[in-house]
Amino acid sequence: MNEALKALGYAAPVESRDVSIQAPDIAEDGASVAVSAACSLAGVKQVMFLLDGAPTALAAVFNLGAELEAEASTRLRLARSSVVFAVAITQDKKVLFAQKEVKVAMGACGADAKPARGLRADGVSGAPVRC
Repeated sequence: MNEALKALGYAAPVESRDVSIQAPDIAEDGASVAVSAACSLAGVKQVMFLLDGAPTALAAVFNLGAELEAEASTRLRLARSSVVFAVAITQDKKVLFAQKEVKVAMGACGADAKPARGLRADGVSGAPVRC
């Protein structure tokens, strides 16, 4: 996270109780993980989501106008368990964050077993479904 923010021209982030993040503890399907963030401070100009250990750390950026509340929601794709960071950038360039570890179930289908060849995941015959 520090390297990504430095590359964007921001100072080192500081963990803050003014930033909150909502995400599941366990995501059964890493293809679409709902996350949301909020900051209780006034003057937030950006909210970002970053992923620890991902090839590209920056997952989403929301630019906010002065009249908007500092809240953002999106869905992220997680290939594996990761720490998700919600970062708030204020008008005076303070960089604040909160973090949450999200564990992704094996196979991203909620189960370790793969469907048998010739069966779909729902048990109906046909081409196998990949997760």
